[in-house]
Amino acid sequence: MNFPADLKYTKDHEWIRVEGSIGTIGVTDHAQGELGDVVYVDIPDASATVASGGTFGTIEAVKTVADLYAPVSGTITEVNGDVNNAPESVNKDPYGAGWLVKMNLSDLSELDGLMDAEAYKALVGQ
Repeated sequence: MNFPADLKYTKDHEWIRVEGSIGTIGVTDHAQGELGDVVYVDIPDASATVASGGTFGTIEAVKTVADLYAPVSGTITEVNGDVNNAPESVNKDPYGAGWLVKMNLSDLSELDGLMDAEAYKALVGQ
């Protein structure tokens, strides 16, 4: 299982990579493994403002449907349209081609409440 050290993680199994005030968000390798084969991603509003912990969409797998939670507050600026055409990219490359949204972060201090890779590994028992 992969735990990139340059990311921050949530207890709900989302990750965020921050560059300046823009955060790229997706689901973790652990999450995609637990979900199974991802068949659909639904992110309805590409310009929504989302609060930390608020939902910004759903991810559907063969086994289940799960909500997607924002790790921090901000406004969604981009949705990865490629995931709609190839949802399996979430399984194949969750930290690369399988990213879900980019967000303009409204409060960078919220990042301090997220886990680093070592803390997330401990959470998932790795």
